[in-house]
Amino acid sequence: MTSTEAGALRRLAPPARRFLAHRKGVLVRLALWSLAESGQAFLVGHAVARSVDEGFLAGDPRRGLLWLGVALVAVLSGARVVRGVFAQLAGVTEPLRDGLVRHAVDRSMARAAPGGPGGTDRAAVSRLTNQVEIARDSFAGLVLTLRSFVFTAAGALLGLLSLHPALLVVVLPPLAAGLALFLVTLRPMAAAQRRALAADEALGEHAASARAALRDLAACGTGPGAERHGADLVADAAAAARTLAGWAAVRTAALGVAGHLPVLALLVAVEWLRGRGVSVGALLGAFTYLVQSLLPALHTLMTALGAAGSRLLVVLDRILGPEPEPEPEPEPELGSGLEPEPEPASEPESGPSTASAPAAAFAVHTAAAPAVELRSVTLSYGVRAEPVLDALDLRVAPGEHLAVVGPSGIGKSTLTRLVAGTLAPSRGEVRVAGRVVTGRPAAELAALRVLVPQDAYVFSGTVGDNLAYLRTDPSPAELDAAVEAFGLAPLVERLGGLDATVRPAELSPGERQLVALVRAYLSPAPLLLLDEATCHLDPASEVRAEKALAGRSGTLVVVAHRLSSAVRADRTLVLDGIRAQSGTHAELLGRSPLYRDLTGHWNS
Repeated sequence: MTSTEAGALRRLAPPARRFLAHRKGVLVRLALWSLAESGQAFLVGHAVARSVDEGFLAGDPRRGLLWLGVALVAVLSGARVVRGVFAQLAGVTEPLRDGLVRHAVDRSMARAAPGGPGGTDRAAVSRLTNQVEIARDSFAGLVLTLRSFVFTAAGALLGLLSLHPALLVVVLPPLAAGLALFLVTLRPMAAAQRRALAADEALGEHAASARAALRDLAACGTGPGAERHGADLVADAAAAARTLAGWAAVRTAALGVAGHLPVLALLVAVEWLRGRGVSVGALLGAFTYLVQSLLPALHTLMTALGAAGSRLLVVLDRILGPEPEPEPEPEPELGSGLEPEPEPASEPESGPSTASAPAAAFAVHTAAAPAVELRSVTLSYGVRAEPVLDALDLRVAPGEHLAVVGPSGIGKSTLTRLVAGTLAPSRGEVRVAGRVVTGRPAAELAALRVLVPQDAYVFSGTVGDNLAYLRTDPSPAELDAAVEAFGLAPLVERLGGLDATVRPAELSPGERQLVALVRAYLSPAPLLLLDEATCHLDPASEVRAEKALAGRSGTLVVVAHRLSSAVRADRTLVLDGIRAQSGTHAELLGRSPLYRDLTGHWNS
C-alpha cells in the first residue's frame, strides 16, 4: 500500500466504522446467509466422498445415489443462498450510495453558500453520476468476494479436515504460498498502477496542450522540442506499462501457485495419502472441494481484490476527503468599493532593472496594485524547448497604455494569453489588479480583463446585443456615444439600426473588428488586451479606435500592428527573445537596435 493510500485509509477508517456500526442487523443476516454457503461447500465434497466410500465401492449403489442426491440438493440450494445474500447486500450498498450522494450535494451546496469558499464545484457532476456508482459497485463486489472466499474456504477446509487431516498437510502449503505471493504483489502493483496512470495523464496533457498551441509551436520553432518531450513521455508511459505488466505476471504466477498447485500436489501425493489411510472417496471429495469451491473463490478474490480495492479507496477519498485548500488571500471583487491590496515594500519602484536572466525588469511607481504584473514568468512548450518568454518581470500601472512589439513568433500573443489567464506559465506568477489569474474561473477573469484577438467574434443577433455582449445594462446614450467614437455609425445605419439582425458572414474582417472593439470599450473590465485586434482596419480607423480605447477609464495593452500604435502608447515593450526592453518611442530608438529595425520596416 502506498503512503497516499495509507493516508486515505486512515481518513476513511472512522466514517467506515460508523457506517458499519449502524447496520449491525444487516451484517448479522448477511453472515447467517454466508454460513449457509459454508454449509453448502462442506456438504458437496463430503457427500461425494460418502457416495464413493459407503455407496459405490461398498456395493451399495442406492446409498451412493442417495449421497449424490444430497450433493445435488446442496448445489441447487446455492441459488436460494445467493438470493438471500444479495437481498442483504442491498441493505449495505444502497445506504452507502445514498450517503455518498448526500455528502456530495452537501459539499457542493456548502461551497456556494454564504461564508463558503465559493467558486464552481467542477467535480460535483462527476461525483454524483460516476464516482458514487463506482464506489457502490466496487464496495458490493468487495463484500461479495471477501465474504464468499472466507466462508467458502472455511467450509472447504473444514470438509478436508473431516475427511482426513493428512489432506490439509498436502493442500495448505501451496495454497498459503500462493496467497503470500499475492499479498506481496499488492503494494508494488498499486504503486505501478499509480505510475502508469500518472504517465498516461502526463502524456494526455502534453498532447492536449501541444494541439492547442500548434500555431505558437510552428511560429517559435519549438515543434522539435515539443516532439522530443512527447517522445520522452511516450517512453515513460511504456516503461510504466512494462513495470505494471511485470507485476501482473507475478500476480498471475501467484494465482497459478494457489489455484493449480494444490491439485497437482494432491495428485502427486495420492500414494502417500493412501498409505496413511485416506480412502478413494476422501480423495475424490478433496478434489471436489478444491475444484468446485476453494479454487474458484480464490481466483475471484485475487482477480477482484487488487483492482476493486484500490478503485474504491481512491473514489471514497475523493468524495469524503477534505476540500482543496481555498486561496489564502481572497481579494475583493472589482466594483466592491474596497481598495486593492498594496504591494510589498520590497518590490522595485521605478525604472528598468537588470538581471542575469535574458529578460529585463520594469517597474512603475504606484501606491496601488499594478494593473498587470509578471513575476519571473517563463513559458516554454515542452521541457527541452527553448522558452518563448524567459524570466520576464513586467509591471503596468493602472491607466497606462502599453504597446508590445517584436518579430513574428517572438511571443507577443503568448504574453497576452498569459495576462488574460487563458494560458498558464511554466514558472512564475501573473497578476491582474493584484490577483493571480492562473486557474481562476472564467467569470472572475471576465471581470478583470477583456482580450480581443485578431479574429474578431461576432454572433448572429442584433447589433445592440453584439455591442453590449460584455455589459448587459448600457444606456442608449452610452451605446450611441460608443458607436460615434469608433465611427461605426455608417455600419449600424447600413444594417438597419441597433435592433437590426447581424449576419457575421456579411461583415468584412475590419467591420467585425470594429464591433469587437466597441464591445470591449463598453465592458466594465479595467484591463483591455488587444492582440493585433486592429490589423484589418485602415490607418485612420485604427487611430480613431486606439484613441477611443486609450481615453477609456482603465489600462490598455496593445500588440502593435503598425508603428503608430507604439508612438501613441505611453510606453512600448520590445520582445526580441534575448533581452526585453521598454521605454517611449524616442528612448527605444536610441537604445534598441531591434526597435530601430522594426521602425525602418514599418516606415518602408
